[in-house]
Amino acid sequence: MAFELFIAGKYLKAKRKEGFISLITLLSIAGVAVGVMALVVVIAVMSGAETDFRKRILGLEPHILVMNYSGKFDGYADIVTDLTQTEKIIDASPILFAQAMIRSNHSFSGIMVRGIDPGNNFSLIKGFGPDQLKKLLAKNEANTDYPGIILGRDLANSIGVVPGDKIILMSPNGIISPVGNIPSMKRFVVTDTFDSGMYEYDSALAYVDLKEAQQLSGLKDQISAIGIWVDDVFDVKTVKNGLADIFRYPFYMRDWMEINKSLFSALKLEKTAMFIILTLIILVAAFNIASALIMMVMEKTKDIAVLKTMGATHKIIRRIFMIQGMIVGAFGTFIGTISGVIVCYFLKKYDFIQLPDAYPFSTLPVQLEYADVLTIAGSALFICFLSTLYPSHKASKMDPVEALRYG
Repeated sequence: MAFELFIAGKYLKAKRKEGFISLITLLSIAGVAVGVMALVVVIAVMSGAETDFRKRILGLEPHILVMNYSGKFDGYADIVTDLTQTEKIIDASPILFAQAMIRSNHSFSGIMVRGIDPGNNFSLIKGFGPDQLKKLLAKNEANTDYPGIILGRDLANSIGVVPGDKIILMSPNGIISPVGNIPSMKRFVVTDTFDSGMYEYDSALAYVDLKEAQQLSGLKDQISAIGIWVDDVFDVKTVKNGLADIFRYPFYMRDWMEINKSLFSALKLEKTAMFIILTLIILVAAFNIASALIMMVMEKTKDIAVLKTMGATHKIIRRIFMIQGMIVGAFGTFIGTISGVIVCYFLKKYDFIQLPDAYPFSTLPVQLEYADVLTIAGSALFICFLSTLYPSHKASKMDPVEALRYG
């Protein structure tokens, strides 16, 4: 192998009459480097976006939801206690989902109310601790003895309220009277707002104390689901399967992967599509490598004939040109990988690119994963290897007699 490597290295050092081949070789290296760099940066941004979305969703949603086919259910206190003592489960908490209308002095809108237990050890709202939630959702004499409510920031802006303002919640599950169904109404005071970065949540979600939500909905001691938080969000399937014997019909469970399957499937599809599209850049560079090798074979016809007459086998000739092409591909892959990693480092450390408010993040989310980098580098090297097969095969099959006669 040392002999083949020596010959391939000499062939890469182009003489004056082979300057055009040398130029194609440099362009091949540049093409592979640009393609690999683009792939590393784009895939890192896609991975960062997926991680960012996951963090935002898990900042508001439990890892597993235990629900009942009949809708609301009671008798959940003992279940919650048992779950908190189960291995791999950090915490569990009752949750009540309810639809309501919110009315302020300026506007009227439909929202989704989420009744939570503020004493939960695991923060139900990202950025708010249990003690802080207790204070924000409890009745306060300074608030004229009204319970607190936490609104999404976009929702608060749309109805024109700020912390300290009073609002009215109206639930369709009201009182049945001789004149029909009278909506249940309850006054709250806005104690704070949250900003998850997800417009779907920030524009239509409000948090209140579980007892207040039950009273508003006319559901005494009933909940919609039990939220479960696990120590490893990626091992949620294992925990869910372990709870299957406990929660049988009419109960059923859904984990965060199932609930947000469409979002993460779309991100995965987009990531795969970008990988395939940008790989075409490397493929074009690989054609340049093949072209340079073919011209090199034509230029080195006499050299190949001499090597064969000296005893070089077909395998040796084939290896010479394969090694030559792989050196070009490996050099381009190395430059592209290093350049991509450096670009990702600077994009992550410095906010070069500012995104408009329409996006959930202000700058490009970059997360460099070594598995992705290795996959990209391996794919580039494999494509470069394929580009060497035909030229090296043609060189190995060359007849030395014919080559010396016409070379």
